[in-house]
Amino acid sequence: MTNQPTASVPFQRPWHDYLKFSTDHKVIGIQYLLMSFCFFLVAGLLAMIIRAELLTPQLDVVDRSLYNGLFTLHGTIMIFLWIFPANVGLANYLIPLMIGAKDVAFPVLNAIAFWLMPVVGVLLIGSFFLPTGAAQAGWWSYPPVSIQNPSGNFINGEFLWLLAVATSGVSSIMGGVNFVTTVWKLRAPGLTLLKMPVYVWTILSAQILQLFCLPALTGGAVMLLFDLSFGTTFFDPFNQGNPIIYQHLFWFYSHPAVYVMALPAFGVFSEILPVFARKPLFGYKTVAISSFLIAIQGTFVWVHHMFTSATPNWMRMFFMASTMLIAVPTGIKVLAWTATVWRGSLRLKTPMLFCLGGILMFLFAGITGIMLASAPFDLHVNNTYFVVGHFHYVVFGTVTMAIYGAIYFWFPKMTGRMYNEAWGKLHFALTFIGANLNFFPMHPIGLQGMLRRISSYDPEYTAWNVMASLGAFLLGMSTLPFIANMVASAFQGRRVGNNPWNSLGLEWTTPSPPPEENFEVIPTITVEPYGYDRPVDLTTEVTT
Repeated sequence: MTNQPTASVPFQRPWHDYLKFSTDHKVIGIQYLLMSFCFFLVAGLLAMIIRAELLTPQLDVVDRSLYNGLFTLHGTIMIFLWIFPANVGLANYLIPLMIGAKDVAFPVLNAIAFWLMPVVGVLLIGSFFLPTGAAQAGWWSYPPVSIQNPSGNFINGEFLWLLAVATSGVSSIMGGVNFVTTVWKLRAPGLTLLKMPVYVWTILSAQILQLFCLPALTGGAVMLLFDLSFGTTFFDPFNQGNPIIYQHLFWFYSHPAVYVMALPAFGVFSEILPVFARKPLFGYKTVAISSFLIAIQGTFVWVHHMFTSATPNWMRMFFMASTMLIAVPTGIKVLAWTATVWRGSLRLKTPMLFCLGGILMFLFAGITGIMLASAPFDLHVNNTYFVVGHFHYVVFGTVTMAIYGAIYFWFPKMTGRMYNEAWGKLHFALTFIGANLNFFPMHPIGLQGMLRRISSYDPEYTAWNVMASLGAFLLGMSTLPFIANMVASAFQGRRVGNNPWNSLGLEWTTPSPPPEENFEVIPTITVEPYGYDRPVDLTTEVTT
């Protein structure tokens, strides 16, 4: 392992290759990251308009119809076009490198799955330009609101929303098949399951969960599309349909989807912390297996979103207990991360800061999550901003912070160059302060009774909303140093060696950026990962 800069990059792609159809998993991974970040900026702009409206109690920025479209598309784009594809992009780039493979199992299917996602984006953003406007039923799209079509137009915002969600589901199922097959079949010799990096475990667990649960949402979206446009009555309560069935189909996927989003973040934390603490990951095998336990338990918690949906008491009690129980495997991870950094030789580089910040925000999200798992408390704060605050501490405070940390950490591997550390730390400071300033105030105003999805509110909530809006604007501005840093560093950053972090991960044994087939010789794995207590930094023995 070396920390010395090299004179030249052994393999460098021209930038326009990332705009073309490619079957190279590394190209597809970066395509996912670039595309998803563009949609992240769009969804962030929608959020800033929402928060501008909420600066004052009166309706004075956008009308109510447009406001409904803004919060519907903000949530949908952030989930389906930022977090999911950004996680898939990182996994695409890293998984074959981490398991000693030359590519994914099905490269063409991988490329098709990516090129479906811009279609999803065009459908969603294009809906703003329809005469009827964008979908207005929220990112959950509950009937009977979502099957109302007062305009009578066949092509309307809700129609495009449902088409986009179904298309996204097809893409994700393709990706799930690819990742599970790749990890299961293409591991290097000697790489048993209990020698895989935790990040690989989290991706495998998340994608198995995706394959098991996602067909419910995809099928539900198609059925809802037929109710809206073709006269069926699956979920129409006025024609013997049952809208509660749609809620079950939606949440049977959409709560496990939280773990599909969060598990890769847990994997990122588990990869970065040992490197910058210079200690082995505490309890590696337990942390790895806990990822699979989260996936299993994640399929038994969806009804806690439906405690107010005519749910019988026995069902409330069962899902209250099952939701609380999932704190056990997630708590195992937090304990392991804490023990890993305890008395370590910490290096507070940008990736480490984002990981530590993400873990702190995840702890807060976990505490409020346990509160929401309790049926009496959930009934009190249901449909209030407390739920919004909790959810954003998960999807931004945990997952997006982890994605940022991962981009900084593996940026030298992807480009062969180092980012600017000062700009990276500025980005972290603005993001961490902005996120907490934005999302924390949602909890007290939720406890006081402020409902979500409203554009005007009682003046007693003004102070907290002003604080949240200022935090949102700061959070929006925080992306500017990140963009400047990434663009400038990708083209003009200092060239570094293959392993500037002195990491023991298999991906760092390849040149930076890696060649087209990753490895000249497939490695043979002889030791467990995270051996930072060993005198020699070796993870592989290469057989020729």
